[in-house]
Amino acid sequence: MGKLRKLRVGLIGAGPRGTSVLERLLANWAAMETEGRSLHIDLVDPFPAGPGHVWQPGQSRLYLMNTQSFYPTLIPEDPQLAPPLAGGSFDQWRVEQCAGDGADLSAEELKELSALASNDFPSRALYGRYLGSTLDALLERLPASVDVEFHRSSAVAARPVQERTADGRAGGGFDVELDDGGRLAVDFLVLALGHLESRLNPEQRSFSEAASEVGLGYFPPAAPADVDWDLVPEAEPVLVRGMGLNFFDVMGQLTEGRGGRFVRVGDGIAGKLKYVPSGREPKIIAASRRGTPYRAKAGLDGYYPKSVRLRYLTEGALKRFATAGIQPGFDHDLWPLLHRDAVWAYYSTLVVAEPVAVSDAPEFLAALKDLLKPHAHATARWEHQVAELVAAHVATSRRLDLLGLAAPLAGRSFASRKELDTAVVDYLDDDARRSALGEADPVKMAIGALHAGRAILKTAVADGGITDETWVGELRGWFESFVEGLASGPPALRSEQLAALARAGVVSFVGPDPRFSVDHTQGVFRAVSAWVHDDAAEAKTLIEAMSPANRVGASVSAFMGQLLADGLVRPKMMMTVEGVPVQTSGLDVQAHPYRPVGANGSVTRGMYVLGLQLSSAQWGTAIAAEARPSDGPVYRSGQRTLRDADEIARDMLGLPLQE
Repeated sequence: MGKLRKLRVGLIGAGPRGTSVLERLLANWAAMETEGRSLHIDLVDPFPAGPGHVWQPGQSRLYLMNTQSFYPTLIPEDPQLAPPLAGGSFDQWRVEQCAGDGADLSAEELKELSALASNDFPSRALYGRYLGSTLDALLERLPASVDVEFHRSSAVAARPVQERTADGRAGGGFDVELDDGGRLAVDFLVLALGHLESRLNPEQRSFSEAASEVGLGYFPPAAPADVDWDLVPEAEPVLVRGMGLNFFDVMGQLTEGRGGRFVRVGDGIAGKLKYVPSGREPKIIAASRRGTPYRAKAGLDGYYPKSVRLRYLTEGALKRFATAGIQPGFDHDLWPLLHRDAVWAYYSTLVVAEPVAVSDAPEFLAALKDLLKPHAHATARWEHQVAELVAAHVATSRRLDLLGLAAPLAGRSFASRKELDTAVVDYLDDDARRSALGEADPVKMAIGALHAGRAILKTAVADGGITDETWVGELRGWFESFVEGLASGPPALRSEQLAALARAGVVSFVGPDPRFSVDHTQGVFRAVSAWVHDDAAEAKTLIEAMSPANRVGASVSAFMGQLLADGLVRPKMMMTVEGVPVQTSGLDVQAHPYRPVGANGSVTRGMYVLGLQLSSAQWGTAIAAEARPSDGPVYRSGQRTLRDADEIARDMLGLPLQE
């Protein structure tokens, strides 16, 4: 901290990532010698600190997290870091609340907690309550000489201050302007901005303009909690574009949110849900590139399957690349290893789950293990050899088509949308059945290997980096959407609910690769799939079931616009394999800690970046920090965001960074 006697820190964004920096500042301050020094922290956010925008405790409880109770945490569990002053993981907080008197919780929160187990999916509202409660506990234990001030406003500008101290040394810091007219003088500034609103793309703008001209209903990409769902008409067709995670939020609000109910018919895995409508539902017509929603998560006791242990794409493999001086490519170096892990996970599960599907299982597994050894992983020869082995031992219907898992309708056409609906319901029922089988299902274990591999890939990207060409054309070019469709899906309950809604006629589907248009004469939106030989789906309302694009270059944030215009930050540019520069979604930064690179190529000193705007330096920045599992592997990427926050805090305090 040098000779600074009073340190002022500004945190722009007080959601989970801004709160993480606050937590690390307090922990490190309490662990160091601070006699004669003081620390002032300003947190700037128009939303309540802790939950921030996304995790507001007052939002609908129909919005579920995409991770189970045991997964997320705000508090690091790394013994190398300064010990936290308060708090723990969400699951620890859940247990404490269930054991307490509940005096600080609402009736809705108590009701949810009473039915919530460690492997259940909590509401985002309840996670927001955890974030706020953890922040309150931290503030109750503020170290001496630290004060924290909250500003319920937005930053609109931050400009470097060049001045001289009383003894003639060069000063610095930032003058921060708020939208309520306030100003802050800080020595350091942390950008923990979270989701920023972005400009619509050309097609979305054309739909928005057409809707205004013709009198249609158009709902652009938005956080579901920000949408007034009462504006969606009852009993009318409504087109919904996108069947990722936001789709299930839309689905819930327009069905259960309008008084509909799901009831279980039958017992166990064979039991199915039935939907009892309220009569207030619209007729939802769902469309996506695949034609189906994401695959549902398997029913597991942990974030990763216990039976899956990566053999090929490991942290040891990354070290070998680094030792050899290789900056790995995805298709050439990393995917062949992860592909092997998925193949092994599938067939090693299959021989146990369905022994009749594999002849001479011990001989088969021994030969498979030998063929998967990465002797020359740059070639595709091993894939041909494995295919020959599988053809000799595995029943045709039980052979793994890994890429085909993400495109269940590929190669099929349908005479009508009714025929398509039947096919999608069959897919949903089968996928929910597999999720219920958990670690006994070969398909879910192959996906489990891909999911575990993502943790290794995050380390590969953030620590050693991968080439620009492979980032643009391979990791982001094809693998990201492929693995998200398989491993980033909803709880299995959502797939069961969607199948029930389709059986009840509340939801129907458009088909793969849909094309959207506006018929100005008829005054409708249209969607059509070349693979479905039926009339186009029509509706006067179109909902974009997706979050706004997190692209700094397309942001409409006044604050981000000022930083870009003044050259304090710049978007990261990468080169494609053809040598064409491409603007990526995140900021150009220098590690470690992550500091933005300005328009002239120099690092903007005293400013730090954490979270979504690191999407060009890290992969998977939207994922929360992972609590340390009770057993199984602990991946370095699991609490990377919290270690990033610690690095920022230590750098501001003048402490050496942890190795």
